[in-house]
Amino acid sequence: MGKHKLERFAENKTFGNLFQHDDYDVRHTGFPMRGKWHEYFGNENPIILELGCGRGEYTIAMAKRFPDRNFIGIDLKGARIWRGCKDGIEQDIHNAAFIRAQIDEIEYFFGPGEVSEIWVTFPDPQPKKPRHRLVSPEFVARYRKIWGNKGILHLKTDSRLMYEYLLETIPQQKWELLVNIEDIYHTPDAPELLTTVQTTYEKKWLAQGKMISYVEVAVEG
Repeated sequence: MGKHKLERFAENKTFGNLFQHDDYDVRHTGFPMRGKWHEYFGNENPIILELGCGRGEYTIAMAKRFPDRNFIGIDLKGARIWRGCKDGIEQDIHNAAFIRAQIDEIEYFFGPGEVSEIWVTFPDPQPKKPRHRLVSPEFVARYRKIWGNKGILHLKTDSRLMYEYLLETIPQQKWELLVNIEDIYHTPDAPELLTTVQTTYEKKWLAQGKMISYVEVAVEG
């Protein structure tokens, strides 16, 4: 393990905007913030998650652009999430927080109706395991436990497999398709947020000439 990783793991323990799964027994004794996230943020604004947030670029960028909303990035990689936590503290961003945890434990970190929207940005397409995809019915069943009457799911991806899989899944599951943009960088009226906020992976895929797609879905709770 590299020196910088050890240093970042140590610094992670000092961050007030980071909650780490190994500090809690979420499946048995519970997570202390579950159902109390609005108390943490000090307001009743909507809570939006970014799953697999990596370095937290999207989480931080959205928090800065939308001060009337609260954002939480979730990722398991401590050395990556360190960057987002540090940026949030150094930039004095109070409407962004992070959780270091497995995404398949998401319902243990939030109470029913506590989350309004979920972003999935450049996830692993899991070509051989569709049920492990973060937009699969199996994962959406978990999201339903923390959404209210209706939740919004956003997918931004370079993977044709993920993009086409979600489009095929929507009618099968009777979800509501809100937005479908096959190529955001060649669509003149694409929302500005989709093209001006870029993750590290997105920049890499764009440099390789890959097409970036976006889908927005509404799912009844």
